[in-house]
Amino acid sequence: RRRKTIMEEHMYAFSTRRLALVSGLALALGFMGAATVQADELDDITKAGVIKVGIFEDFPPFSSAGTDLKSQGYDIDVINALAKALNVTPELTGITGQNRIPSLTEHKLNLLVSVGVSDERKKVVAFTAPYAPYSIDVMGPKALAVKGPADLAGKSVAVNRGTLEDTSVTEVAPEGTDIQRFNDYNGVISAFLSGQVQLMVVGNDVGAAVLAKQPSIEPESKFQLLNSPSAMAINKGEDRLLAKIDEALAAMKKDGTLDAISKKWLFIPLPPEL
Repeated sequence: RRRKTIMEEHMYAFSTRRLALVSGLALALGFMGAATVQADELDDITKAGVIKVGIFEDFPPFSSAGTDLKSQGYDIDVINALAKALNVTPELTGITGQNRIPSLTEHKLNLLVSVGVSDERKKVVAFTAPYAPYSIDVMGPKALAVKGPADLAGKSVAVNRGTLEDTSVTEVAPEGTDIQRFNDYNGVISAFLSGQVQLMVVGNDVGAAVLAKQPSIEPESKFQLLNSPSAMAINKGEDRLLAKIDEALAAMKKDGTLDAISKKWLFIPLPPEL
């Protein structure tokens, strides 16, 4: 009977220790799981009080340097309104067509603006609701006979390397098209205005705003490659941040903020489809 009692005590002690160990492990895992669920980019932005945004610095009228050297334009006004809605300060970083997606996925930035939505990009980043009208046109002087992609053969075309414009014209350009790629939009526009290339591929609004200052060239849109309203891009999996931004954009559409920004910088009302 004494042996049985001792054995029972050992079994009871072992069971108690095992239960405590399992309970402790479950509790620890629970805390870890909760931390994983709760810790996301929206929390990081709110805690820091700053949202890091990548912008094209030479992309008028969406963003460019004003006379005071501060960034101004459609995107800048939208970013400021968005930051106000999130109760944070915007931190702007200049990016290029080549490095903007990596800068986002490597978490150097929280947000990109003026991003064309494509199936390929959807595999890498998440997109907000559209916030700005945007189309991509092949533009050239009125005297140059170009009506469609087939007419690009034998012509020289300037485009910003690594952008949606680059992808769009590359897909339709026939053999014999001289596509010259530049690292920024200033390079594209300068090449066209200097006669280095015959055509350029840019957003129709940007092209119209810049080329309107060159009446002797009589610039015009030859044909449209893509009608793609601009969206913002964030890292995939950041559902709370995406919902918060979409909520802010919806409020800006409803109260007329986006319409006012469109009229100010693009000289057109915000299209109803946005």
